[in-house]
Amino acid sequence: MNVLVRMKGLGGHLRRSYSTKFSSKNVRQTFIDFFEQKHQHLYVPSSPVRPRGDPSLLFVNAGMNQFKPILLGAVDPRSEMARYRRVVNSQKCVRAGGKHNDLDDVGRDIYHHTFFEMMGSWSFGDYFKEEACAMAWSLLTEHYGMSPDRLYVSYFSGDAASGLPADEETRHIWLDIGVQKDRILPFGLQENFWEMGDTGPCGPCSEIHYDHLGGRDASPLVNTGSPEVVELWNLVFMQYNREADGSLRPLPQQSVDTGLGLERLLAVLQDKRSNYDTDLFSPLLDHIHQVSRCGPYGGRVAPGLEGRVDMAYRVVADHVRTLAVCIADGVSPGMSGPELVLRRILRRAVRFSTEVLQAPQGALGSLVPTVVQVLVSLYADLDSINTTSHQELARINQTSHPEPGSSNLPLMAAPVAWSLHRNLGFPLDLLQLILEERGLQVDQVLLDQLLARNHKRGSEPAVASESETHLDVHTLASLKQQGIKHTDQSPKYQYNLHNGRYVFPECTAAVKALFVGQQQVSEVAPGQRCLVLLDRTSFYAEQGGQSHDQGYLSRHDSPDVLYPVEEVAVAGGYVLHLVPAAYALKVGDLLHLHLDQGSLSTTQLQEVQRLVEEAIVADQEVYSREVPLRNARTIPGLRTVDEVYPDPVRVVSVGVPVAELLDGHTEGHHSVELCCGTHLLRTGAIEDLVVVSERQMMKGVSRVVALTGEPAKQARDAGQVLAQAVASLVTRTASFSSSSSSSSSSRRNDAQRLAKEVGLLTDAVDSTPVPQWQRRELQAQLRSLQRTTNTALRKVESQEVSFLVELRTGPPGGAPHWASRWSSPLGLLGYLAVAACDWAAAVCSHLGGSSGGSQLVAKGTGTSGDITEVLRWAEEYAHRSAPPKDS
Repeated sequence: MNVLVRMKGLGGHLRRSYSTKFSSKNVRQTFIDFFEQKHQHLYVPSSPVRPRGDPSLLFVNAGMNQFKPILLGAVDPRSEMARYRRVVNSQKCVRAGGKHNDLDDVGRDIYHHTFFEMMGSWSFGDYFKEEACAMAWSLLTEHYGMSPDRLYVSYFSGDAASGLPADEETRHIWLDIGVQKDRILPFGLQENFWEMGDTGPCGPCSEIHYDHLGGRDASPLVNTGSPEVVELWNLVFMQYNREADGSLRPLPQQSVDTGLGLERLLAVLQDKRSNYDTDLFSPLLDHIHQVSRCGPYGGRVAPGLEGRVDMAYRVVADHVRTLAVCIADGVSPGMSGPELVLRRILRRAVRFSTEVLQAPQGALGSLVPTVVQVLVSLYADLDSINTTSHQELARINQTSHPEPGSSNLPLMAAPVAWSLHRNLGFPLDLLQLILEERGLQVDQVLLDQLLARNHKRGSEPAVASESETHLDVHTLASLKQQGIKHTDQSPKYQYNLHNGRYVFPECTAAVKALFVGQQQVSEVAPGQRCLVLLDRTSFYAEQGGQSHDQGYLSRHDSPDVLYPVEEVAVAGGYVLHLVPAAYALKVGDLLHLHLDQGSLSTTQLQEVQRLVEEAIVADQEVYSREVPLRNARTIPGLRTVDEVYPDPVRVVSVGVPVAELLDGHTEGHHSVELCCGTHLLRTGAIEDLVVVSERQMMKGVSRVVALTGEPAKQARDAGQVLAQAVASLVTRTASFSSSSSSSSSSRRNDAQRLAKEVGLLTDAVDSTPVPQWQRRELQAQLRSLQRTTNTALRKVESQEVSFLVELRTGPPGGAPHWASRWSSPLGLLGYLAVAACDWAAAVCSHLGGSSGGSQLVAKGTGTSGDITEVLRWAEEYAHRSAPPKDS
């Protein structure tokens, strides 16, 4: 069966038939079937264009991105990915922003794209160069029917500066396959040595190029950028790892990563000189013509109006595909990161659509169904795409209006413009452009005020950094070579319900390896930050949407020696604990593991406590069961996160057995998720819950402790007792402050007693398990009481110091003036003793007693029947001991 399609050349329109055997749908499926059915490869669907847990990328820009954990040796050994050996897929890729950025080139030529499909095959530790080359040649020549006379292959010629030899092995493989010697071409590092990034797996590659004209020696045009001789397929042989210092080391496991661009392949098979003339783009270009006010697409790359119109066709066609795929994968135009890049793509598409193609409003949104129709056969998620741009433009129309009686341009309210910008990520410059095109304007004065008011609200994108818990591929491979087994993680699930309480068994583990940076060491000195690898752990490493556990490690031989655990991660089956070692630590040490809660804000704590109380009353059973991953994904309402799950996977549900969820015989909404985290066995078993502690351990990390069951009730009772004690102390302190009739000696004793009670109660409130909200209230009251008693005590002491000054220098009115203040010899003696410690010691020793205190305040006791003599002796001693006046 043949179909008619347009073919555009430099001169205009032609029509040419091609077999539906080479439609984009069939070509894509032929590639997958070849590797899946003939060479036992596993088909793995495309990952979303937003990278999974890879802060180094804005978008997935190559087929190998989702397989990086395998190449880095960090894949979870329980996951399905850990069992990958031969894989085939067609990956959605976006190259816009970052290291690989084709955005500015799109439209200027006939082959650059921001979104493209990369069909690929992989071998992870299975076959290598010989099989990869043979499969590629067979598919192109035997199944796609390409003439070998049109094909050229390249290989790595070596690099003396890097100490890399030429890849003669690959050259001989191509010769053995039957490729002519003069069609096997050597190239250097730039063309034929592939690297994942500044660091990581890399290796020589071999490319297959196609000559569109044929019947000639086109070898001089290979790798020159000529549109007549294009690269089709890149075969990468990963056999090295680029280290941080720039050196290369052989990988412990060799891999093959091949990439064949669908767009370029279709241009060859459908006999087109341009990717935009294939059936991936022709329906879209026809649709653009229908909504524009320009002539049809002519395929021209030339200066002048006609060339600019055709460039606009290519820009709009490419960009609307990118927008549709990204939005379907959860990336919308926004203000930072990939969202910001997508905003630029949207702005560029709108400008070419409106300014050059003269398309009306909503034109971009109307193109999306055509994109879906072309791509949905493989990417079913495009069915759910929401035409966000169309909705935003509709809102602009609805909210812009002319002011009554005004001759000015119609105004859009500034808060509406700000809402479009702040909440929906709509670019203000694009908004102003659209408004100007429609004879509208925004209230710029008020908008500037809103911008200034919100200027400091975190508009800059966060800069992601690599985790300190990362171990490179060589280190992980070295652990295996040393015979160090994967960490036993079973203790994190070994909890049970005993007498209405959950019991977590003690966990003791041995240190198997220590790392400072990437360096494996046998001992860590005090003060160093290190990674601790144990033979077993009860700590939960961050995965499956659950944060890692907080807690600490203690030494078996010295329980008071603690190591706080700041982060827990898993790499290649090894669980790594990031620890600042305040004390020395060495391989072989035995450690006890202690778990804490994760961090929550005060508001979150209150909300969590309320939700838990509701769950307690419901008393629902919590079910868990490991099931095959493909079965688990059929459960209605299942919540998943964007990551690779192990297979089988653990399904946890509340109130409904997992088996019933798998059967699909349940109604209503249920709490169910894929989770390898620890869970209660029954919600009612909690009985009661009280949050008794919440404090920040370090920036961004808080320690939260909650009691359940009977201990929670005891905490509530203890809180009431302490509250009553504090209330009583408040009353007595107020009475003390308002009274002034007692003697100075009595007031001093009362103030000291109150201050002591405040201290004792403060210690009790700080250390007794009570509701955290109540603890904070009591602590605030006690701080106020502490200030009151301290002020009263200082006032009494000030009076006593004043009296002693009079004693040393003589009062204005003579001895009777100050002596009359004291009605008892012992009372006078007690307050004489508040002099400096030397004075108190001398006076009390003279009286046969003893004293104690500081240089400022001291007191003591002694016996005498003649108070006058005591005062005389004390004054004489003071004058005798006082320093000279001129000193």
